[in-house]
Amino acid sequence: MSILRLAYAWVRRKVRASEVALVLLAIPIGAGAGLLSVVQGAIARTLQHVLFPLGADQRLSAMAAIAPWALLALPLGGAMLALFSWATRARGRHMVDAVEANALHGGRMSLSDSLVISGQTILSNGFGASVGLEAAYAQMGAVLASIAGGWLRLRRGDLRVLVGAGAGAAIAGAFGAPLAGAFYAFEIVIGAYTPAAIAPVAAAALTGVLVAQMLGAQPYLVNAVAGEPVLTHHYLLYAGLGALAAILGIVLMRGVAETEALARRLPVRAAWRPVIGGLLLIPLAWLSPQVLSAGHGALHLDLEYGLPLGFLAAIFIVKSAASAVSLGFGFRGGLFFASLFLGSLLGHIYAGLVALVAGTAVIDPQNAGLVGMAAFAVAVVGGPMTMAMLVLEATHDFSLAGATIAASLVTTTIVRETFGYSFSTWRLHLRGETIKSARDVGWMRSLTAGRMMRRIERATPAQTSIAEFRRAFPLGSTSRVVLADGQGRYAGIVQTARAYADGLDPAEPIGTLAVHRDHVLAPEADVKAVMSALDLAGADELAVVGPDQQVLGLVSEPFVQRRYAEELDKAQRALFGEH
Repeated sequence: MSILRLAYAWVRRKVRASEVALVLLAIPIGAGAGLLSVVQGAIARTLQHVLFPLGADQRLSAMAAIAPWALLALPLGGAMLALFSWATRARGRHMVDAVEANALHGGRMSLSDSLVISGQTILSNGFGASVGLEAAYAQMGAVLASIAGGWLRLRRGDLRVLVGAGAGAAIAGAFGAPLAGAFYAFEIVIGAYTPAAIAPVAAAALTGVLVAQMLGAQPYLVNAVAGEPVLTHHYLLYAGLGALAAILGIVLMRGVAETEALARRLPVRAAWRPVIGGLLLIPLAWLSPQVLSAGHGALHLDLEYGLPLGFLAAIFIVKSAASAVSLGFGFRGGLFFASLFLGSLLGHIYAGLVALVAGTAVIDPQNAGLVGMAAFAVAVVGGPMTMAMLVLEATHDFSLAGATIAASLVTTTIVRETFGYSFSTWRLHLRGETIKSARDVGWMRSLTAGRMMRRIERATPAQTSIAEFRRAFPLGSTSRVVLADGQGRYAGIVQTARAYADGLDPAEPIGTLAVHRDHVLAPEADVKAVMSALDLAGADELAVVGPDQQVLGLVSEPFVQRRYAEELDKAQRALFGEH
């Protein structure tokens, strides 16, 4: 055992001290993430083949029609999800995903919660609900990294990078696109492009793709081919497509939220809402099987065949409704894969409408489908470079990738300006969180008034006379004194110098000179709230009081600013890999 402990201590020191060691650690994590993405996808597809009459190489969303009896799998899946959630005690429990973990918890994640999220997502997708598996892929890749980093006691910054690498490797393996997976880690999970993250993330993403392909996984856009060359004036038209994708993406995200709010108002227990959602999905699936599952098969079908605009528009509306119903009524999953399918439909529709207005084909429908796919996914998920790299790796066409970047930048600008959230952070916002990306703000939450205050063991009674106060606190002994009433409750702050002003009655109670009686800080208030409260009160110091109004301590503005600057500098150094 002593040898094992020595080996563990040596490995931990190496990983904490060496960037190369962190890269070497990212490689097996990437391999594990790629393996887990293949396994999870295989389980979900096996469920679909058992529940629906699919051929060996057939995708659920690519079927021409589904037998009505087979659609009963949708409410059955809702019931199975309810039972699974009950068995795992998942209902009513807040489970942290990779984005929230990196934003608020320094990359720390729970294995049990991640297994529950993965199980819920696989059941939802496997029984045909209109959700993607990306939530399960990223969750398991990220928690694998979190466990390894926690075991080695990595620094906060290194652990966040490793979690991003694990999630990015899982997405890279699922898509067969290492660049897209790497940028997913940077833009979605880490929240920044950092020099310290480049090598570990790239190593994990490449390894994830290699392992997934060794196990037989196919790239997401295996048959995607760019159409006619992209000309300069096409960029303006694709920018218009990006603007349209932004508007419709916001509508979809708000639609999911409104559907969820409607589901909460129903007189049904939360655990059984997926059953109702499954019943509501039956008529939508009967109209077109393309609304089922993530839409992978339907995307390839619609990219390969020139379908009428009216049919594509109908599928866009029905698929959007199916996604809103699935997520709003409690099925677990993401909108990433669905947004890719919806975006490809939008691109084809847009190219057709431009041709109708111009009287001739102006932009290639195949190109528009790929650009629309990326732009709509940017609106919903975020990550303009992630989607541009996905198109580049699928088509190997740099001019089309440039048009994709142009459209995606228009999309992300509009969404950030008018909405401000991606789908994952929007759902966190609805729960009461304020984060808008995975950028690390957890250190601000941990820097609280309770941690920064100068503790006060006993406040001065407010009924103390001014004369007694002068004897107890001579000039120069302290600048401020916190007061309490007869029950020990906070009664304000007295500036010592004011007690020595001319014209005061020495017999008057010192409480008459107190200020900031109505301005206090709760011990759990974070540094941002503390600075706002100090600014609002126009005070140099404020008292920290507990729930019973008992005085706990005093916080000064100069000290808060110094601590904030220190933590900010530490976060910046971690961002650039300077330990």
